[in-house]
Amino acid sequence: MMGATKVRRPSAARGWTLWLLRRTALAVLTLWLVSLLVFLATSALGDPVRAILGKDYAVSPDRVAAIRETLALDRPLLVRYGRWLSRLLHGDLGTSVANNLPVGKLVGDKIVNSGFLVLLVAIVMLPLATGLATLSGRHRSGPVDHAVGVVTLALAGVPEFVTGILLVALLSTSVAHWLPAVTVLPIGTRPWNRPASMVLPVATLVIAVTPYLTRMLRSSLVEVLDSDYVELARLKGVPEARVLRRHALPNTVVPTIQVTALQLAWLVGGAVMVEYLFNYPGIGATMVDAVKNSDFPVVQALTMVIAAVYVVVNLVADVLSILFTPRARTGMAR
Repeated sequence: MMGATKVRRPSAARGWTLWLLRRTALAVLTLWLVSLLVFLATSALGDPVRAILGKDYAVSPDRVAAIRETLALDRPLLVRYGRWLSRLLHGDLGTSVANNLPVGKLVGDKIVNSGFLVLLVAIVMLPLATGLATLSGRHRSGPVDHAVGVVTLALAGVPEFVTGILLVALLSTSVAHWLPAVTVLPIGTRPWNRPASMVLPVATLVIAVTPYLTRMLRSSLVEVLDSDYVELARLKGVPEARVLRRHALPNTVVPTIQVTALQLAWLVGGAVMVEYLFNYPGIGATMVDAVKNSDFPVVQALTMVIAAVYVVVNLVADVLSILFTPRARTGMAR
């Protein structure tokens, strides 16, 4: 037995290492492809200097030359890409051509604000979706199950910006005046210092992501409740509440991790319209302003940040799924 254990442990560690290396390599390859597509897409939109200067393009040759030098537009495309990628890997996000500030300084606080918004949404979304899915799964085919199904299906089909507009009308303008319609923060103030201004953006995004998560968790829970080991527990006289708590819910952890990761990854990029709608000082409004101003360095940097978060979140979800799946861990040890 001692010898068998010593043989299996290196095998398991080797399996983990190989899997993690492959998964990390795939993540790096994905980010490289995204960087290539982002750079080519922004480079194919025409002359960025003309887009930036507009009518001043013909009368400001010195400024045209300065911007061209900043963006290295006088060099071949591949050289520019290599230069941009090298700087990106060293943490240099470039310089904004709209206001001549370092992109890192310009978007740093915005990234923190968006991260805080996503965190609040996750804190509300997870227990709410789990509770609704549990309630629906325990009362399958009953009035509660049908009500949860109809409401979540209806809400899942409503665009988040429509939900935001309706909430503003109900809680801020037309019906009641309980909450601020937009996020107005004095300079140097963080969103968490004005909790009232967070309510509508958080509520809008919670309504946008909770229905899908609820429906997926409900499906997983029903599948587990119909399994043989749950039926065996019931035949042994285990109370239904304990069956749910000890047998059913723990076996929905892996699907919950996967679906939650997808929703969180979507929130990072999908919150753009909601942040812009509520004037929330996050990466969404910054991205929209950068596109309107043809500020390509900011667009490139924010796109890479969103892609990196998406890839990392999914990588972490895959690792956690393996940790919570004994069969997968055993397979790696072979």
